[in-house]
Amino acid sequence: MTLAERGQPAEGATKKRRKGRRRDPEAHMSLREHLKELRKRLTIAAVGIVAGSVAGFFLYDWIFELLSDPVQGYTDAEGNRLTQIAFNAVGQPLDLLIRISLFVGVIISSPVWLYQLWAFIMPGLRKVEKRYAIAFIGASVPLFVAGILMAYIVLPRAIEFFFSLNPEGTANIIAPDIYFTFVLHLFLACGVAMVVPVVLVGINMMGIVSGKQILHSWRWVVLLIAVISAMAAPGGEAITMFFLMGPITALFAVAIGLCLLHDRRRAKGEAVSA
Repeated sequence: MTLAERGQPAEGATKKRRKGRRRDPEAHMSLREHLKELRKRLTIAAVGIVAGSVAGFFLYDWIFELLSDPVQGYTDAEGNRLTQIAFNAVGQPLDLLIRISLFVGVIISSPVWLYQLWAFIMPGLRKVEKRYAIAFIGASVPLFVAGILMAYIVLPRAIEFFFSLNPEGTANIIAPDIYFTFVLHLFLACGVAMVVPVVLVGINMMGIVSGKQILHSWRWVVLLIAVISAMAAPGGEAITMFFLMGPITALFAVAIGLCLLHDRRRAKGEAVSA
């Protein structure tokens, strides 16, 4: 007796149903399908970063000058140069070239890897919620870039504070790997901090956390933002600290409001369906 005679689907019908299930936004994916989807998204994101890094290679000289300007331009009251970036290893210029190129690649390819992040989450969302996810993808990129721009504006103030601690008559000879590691970490931290509220709304749509749960922990969120802003604004400079803290706190407030609104709409929908 054949599979069709036993009431079981033939191989062609099974493949067709699997293909349709992948296109069905309401379908559930198996663990194997999740892993294959994750591998696909990571591969695309990696290719995007590598392509962006190639562009970063050609922009290296300009980026190096832009990021080192706060250090190279630091002088005393008489105009004497007090700082200098000095390479102390043969392979250090190549290492720095690779680091900066990858950093530029992450920024340039941010639309790609942010989309891949959401594309991996989107199969778990209902069809209606995917429209919101697409809007959040468009919001993530400018927010990520805005966070990096904020860090760049704060950078000269941070450099000025650290150098103001130098004893009189001394100068700084700075290792580029230490300096640029500090700069790139600061930039990425501010960029990611601006994107976190978008991710927060996303996990709310997935039903992992509710808006009320996020709202109840707002004190801890504000405290964490204040600590991060204080660390990025050395010396406890209030203006710089609030410059960083204000936009991030506002974004979290907007994210909480969207989560509460989504929870209310979901509750109404469940009440109507019941």
